[in-house]
Amino acid sequence: MKLINFHQNSMEILHPPNTGYVLFNLCCYLLLFNGINTSAYTVPDRYFINCGSSGSTTVYGRNFVGDVNPDSFTSSHSSIAKEDQSSDSAASPLYQTARIFRQKSLYDLDLAQNGIYVVRFHFYAFTSPDNLATARFDVSTSKFSLLSNFSVQNSSTSKSPVIKEFLIRIDVGKFQIYFTPSGSSSFAFVNAIEAFLAPDNFIQDSPSPSYITPAGSKGVYNGLLSNALQVVHRINVGGLTVTPDNDTLGRNWIPDDDYLVLRNAAMNTSFRSAPPNYQSGFATRFDAPDPVYNTAKELNIAPSQEGVTLPKTNFNVSWRFNVNGNAKFLVRVHFCDVISRAGSDTLKFNLYIYSNFSQKIDPQDSTTATMTAVPFYNDFVVDSDDSGFMNVSIGPRKDSSNQTAFLNGVEIMQLVNVPGPISNGSGSGNKHLPVIIGSVAGGVVLIIIAVVLSWFSLKLRKGKPVDALDWQLMDLNAGSSYSKSTDRNTNGSPLPDLNLGLKMPFGEILYATKNFDEKLIVGEGGFGKVYRGTLRDGTKVAVKRSEPGRTQGLPEFQTEIMVLSKIRHRHLVSLIGYCYERSEMVLVFEFMEKGTLRDHLYTPKEESGKSTSVSGLSWNRRLQLCIDAAKGLHYLHTGLGGSIIHRDVKSTNILLDEHYVAKVADFGISRLGPLDQSHVSTEVKGSFGYLDPEYFRCLQLTQKSDVYSFGVVLLEVLCARPAIDNLLPRQQVNLADWGMSCLMEGELHKIIDPLLVGKINSNSLSRYGETVEKCLKDCGVDRPNMADVLWDLEYALQLQHTAVPEQSHEGSNTDVSYNLPLPVIRRLPSHSIAMSEDEIGSDANIERSSTNPSEVFSQLRMEDAR
Repeated sequence: MKLINFHQNSMEILHPPNTGYVLFNLCCYLLLFNGINTSAYTVPDRYFINCGSSGSTTVYGRNFVGDVNPDSFTSSHSSIAKEDQSSDSAASPLYQTARIFRQKSLYDLDLAQNGIYVVRFHFYAFTSPDNLATARFDVSTSKFSLLSNFSVQNSSTSKSPVIKEFLIRIDVGKFQIYFTPSGSSSFAFVNAIEAFLAPDNFIQDSPSPSYITPAGSKGVYNGLLSNALQVVHRINVGGLTVTPDNDTLGRNWIPDDDYLVLRNAAMNTSFRSAPPNYQSGFATRFDAPDPVYNTAKELNIAPSQEGVTLPKTNFNVSWRFNVNGNAKFLVRVHFCDVISRAGSDTLKFNLYIYSNFSQKIDPQDSTTATMTAVPFYNDFVVDSDDSGFMNVSIGPRKDSSNQTAFLNGVEIMQLVNVPGPISNGSGSGNKHLPVIIGSVAGGVVLIIIAVVLSWFSLKLRKGKPVDALDWQLMDLNAGSSYSKSTDRNTNGSPLPDLNLGLKMPFGEILYATKNFDEKLIVGEGGFGKVYRGTLRDGTKVAVKRSEPGRTQGLPEFQTEIMVLSKIRHRHLVSLIGYCYERSEMVLVFEFMEKGTLRDHLYTPKEESGKSTSVSGLSWNRRLQLCIDAAKGLHYLHTGLGGSIIHRDVKSTNILLDEHYVAKVADFGISRLGPLDQSHVSTEVKGSFGYLDPEYFRCLQLTQKSDVYSFGVVLLEVLCARPAIDNLLPRQQVNLADWGMSCLMEGELHKIIDPLLVGKINSNSLSRYGETVEKCLKDCGVDRPNMADVLWDLEYALQLQHTAVPEQSHEGSNTDVSYNLPLPVIRRLPSHSIAMSEDEIGSDANIERSSTNPSEVFSQLRMEDAR
């Protein structure tokens, strides 16, 4: 091993004892030669480095060797920091010294064997004159950038050691680790380094792991080991903290409770009569230690929540993990059946990643039918979405006689520098290539043709801005450039009737958006980019264009058309038209001039570093916007022959027109349900922070799920902060939980938007708080319907205008319906429905025609749209 400082002529070469290392390698080769499995693996003695120290120390059974002697380096280039002994000493001697780099420097390690290496960096900003907490630097190897602009100040655990762990495939030879200060005034430091060979097959890319997208598509990920893997989460599900002293590879495992979405949905279980049954060909104690495989979380079959017993089936246990958005992760889930007994009924269950991918887990098929408690694990490469979270869930299967599920451990590792190819098939890259019979020349010609056609098809699918030469602009009166009378999906099968009276030619879309000019982009969401546009008749519109790879696609496209073509209401965003030609899916809406409700409440943290109140809205205006949105949701729930459940109510899906009239938008994941309170069984969809916990738990969707989400919106309006804010203390991260806690303690006034302090009538605030509390009840049957919510909000607005004491009213009770005026009946040319004057809107003299809808709607802007 060499420790080298650039810009220094003389370099000190450090030689730790070699005898043990040579013997170790000899043993490794003998073991490999004899085919002995990884159960015979022992942790090597290199490299464990005590940085900034001339002595050695033993920590969790590993001997960390000091990297210096007194004359190693000059202080101008590489110096040593020591902990101020007057301060509280760190528990470990590793964190009492550090190596400091003022210029780019490296550690040069000699590796004598190919394989996966565990590489860990220890950072602890102890008290010293150098003020290690101010260091900002990069850490890299010759192939990978591991840490960029890193500082312990960026870590929530800066008052305790920060350990960054990577798994890297390294070949025999020199392995160099670079430390580079960020800027001339900064410096780098490290307290300890570990770099040692992991067991054989610790990370495998053959067979290739399954590749999962947030939309649920499944393929195969090839080339996993061409990436470095950074450990993001390592969770002991159902158990306690496992420290490096108790782990076979010196790892930290933390309990899962803080990641559970609903704690009462799961319970801890353990296997105490014997250690796990490690079997050849399955997981070993080096994949996870005994304490992980001996404990698990399983479904809490009949938990009691506020006196209500959950159903014995059809609910899941879910964990939510913070991850970087739009990145790739290796997700390893560990299983060991510690809840069944030998000879008991078959236990099978489902594993879910996000909400759209599921896989059957059968411990007996995965291991052996004659034993229980055999550890095994499954690997998946998973694309994260843009939410900043990843969900892992377990739930029962109908074909299992034992209606439960369990999980022992979860590891999530981000892929660093992702060059590996991705296959969409179910096997190796060439397994599904067609066999070409003929001459070599003919085969080459066919391959060239196939490549050209594939390239052309890909160009169409990528959804790039289309030049006018690719699509001829057409006059509206000339009809669509698409000659088919019925729409077809990308596989050529007919689509259901999508209300062809609203269909628009793609040439008109190109004209309205100036060939999808990027300067006209006003938002972006799960469906694709949103453009501001102007039709030929001058109508301003919002144009949502689908993009491949997004979390939403053809099903959401169809749903939004089918829902919005059936409804017209003053407080629902109106669909003007749609286009489905070739590979293009486009939705055209009225343009909402004032953007989203969220835009007028706060600046989210991803734009400003932390969430900041920006609202210029008075309390009267905020109440009126809530009333508008409540009217729109009430109409969805009751205004049709079958009610519509929105399923994604949030502040970015409530839009404001130029007159500050609020309208509910984004119906891509809406569902049609019965008018009564019976449920629709469905997979969980929606947005974190707004999800109904009962829906999440039981997969049973009702109108009351929208009521819960709307209750969160009401808190957003009052507090001017996001539904989820990870920058806040743990108890305040989830707005719904924090708001309910303050309500229970009678302290709601302490969390309101500072801009509203002293401007809300106490009676109005009291009624508003009661409404929020009822909306956020854990059980749907305890929540009001939207009619009652609407009455309460209008009453809160009345109380704000007057100084009279609040009086009770039967309309605020959940069993009394809101008395709406009898509707004025009108008919639409297509999918006719009954509408009141409020549903039609203030422009009652406008003729609403599905064949020429562009004359109907006011202007609007869509931010953060799907």
